[in-house]
Amino acid sequence: LTVFLHRAFASFDFRDRLTSFEAAINIFGGFTFILGFLLVFRSQQAYARWWEGCTLLQRMRGEWINAFSCCLAFCDTSNDLREEVTFFRHRLVRLTSMLYGAALSEISEMRSNAFEYFDIDDFASESLDFLEGTSSKCEICLQWVQRLIVEAHDAGVLAVAAPILTRVFNQLGNGMVILQDSQKLNDFP
Repeated sequence: LTVFLHRAFASFDFRDRLTSFEAAINIFGGFTFILGFLLVFRSQQAYARWWEGCTLLQRMRGEWINAFSCCLAFCDTSNDLREEVTFFRHRLVRLTSMLYGAALSEISEMRSNAFEYFDIDDFASESLDFLEGTSSKCEICLQWVQRLIVEAHDAGVLAVAAPILTRVFNQLGNGMVILQDSQKLNDFP
């Protein structure tokens, strides 16, 4: 833009029409208008992308929290499986924490992406080492959550019909799709 204005100013004879001072004012005014327009446009685009990212993160969190709360609601309330239900609930809390923390670390641009997980001391060290060494932490955590739900359903801990339980898997999957959409905002400027 500056080169164009310089050439236009050099090739056009302003002496006949305007004084050089008036020409400079007009060119400066045009340049200021274009610069201001570009600045406002880019700021609006950046704000829209930021707002879309926030919205996607809240939707992802909402899907996963809803799946989590459905699993808690579907738990057997009889005294027969009290220990198993307690184990399932505690394990689900920890895995959901790991899933959300892994999701945040994938899309975060902070220098330190070490988010705290909720009480993971009782997990096997081999599993945690495997998780730490992979680039697909979210997918691994999601698989662990899904496997826990299937095992709990098979053991009778989740007292709900299988077709209703599929809603939980659908919400977990929707959360992953939303995560991928939010990563697009990070990856493509």
